[in-house]
Amino acid sequence: MKLQRGVALLVVLWVLALLSVLLASLAGWVRLESRQALWQRQHTEALMAAEAGVSLAVAALLDSNPQRVWLADGQPHLSSFAGNALSLRVFSERGKLDLNTAPVTSMKRLFASLGASGAQLDDIGHALDQRRGNSQAPLRLLEELRQLPGMDQALYVQALPDLTLWSGLDAPDPAFASPRLKRALGLPNAVPTASEQGPVLSVDSQAQLPDGFVTTLRVTLLLNPSKEGTRPYRVLRWQE
Repeated sequence: MKLQRGVALLVVLWVLALLSVLLASLAGWVRLESRQALWQRQHTEALMAAEAGVSLAVAALLDSNPQRVWLADGQPHLSSFAGNALSLRVFSERGKLDLNTAPVTSMKRLFASLGASGAQLDDIGHALDQRRGNSQAPLRLLEELRQLPGMDQALYVQALPDLTLWSGLDAPDPAFASPRLKRALGLPNAVPTASEQGPVLSVDSQAQLPDGFVTTLRVTLLLNPSKEGTRPYRVLRWQE
């Protein structure tokens, strides 16, 4: 009888231990689900605020009052939407190096200023020359640059803000080029004007919730203010 009671006690203890493990696992899963749900809610709210920021930027770019219209010079514009803080920057694609039309030597000068090695510059330059010389289709996505021989992720991320596919220029417009690109290419200083910034612009919209959660939306768009009844812009690139 005592042996049976001892065995029963061991079984009970084993079952309790197993239940404890299962309950601990369940509690951990519930906490994980709660964190994921919270992140998803925060991300959705911040993303909607950032999208609203893009619309605010477009409205400011199309403002008929020249005193209020925004310049695409990268300067921050602070605003808010539904209690969330917004920081908006606008850049003209005319101030960037066009991957399909700018000289390969200009590309290499930019990459060299970002720390690319001689071997990387040779590989990237050769790949771009081949891409153009063989009459292949032009690059249609900025992400295609990442696939070129010699290009690594770090260099790609650093160079991306100064690259475009939509200017059609063989050299960046100095009035809208970043200070970094001006130094790399030896571009002169120039004063930007709204009338010269072109219809293709990039908007960086950063939204911060009251709890500190931050989301940044980067949109390249083609302004289309002339057609009434239609959306005033067309999205060319969307990056969250």
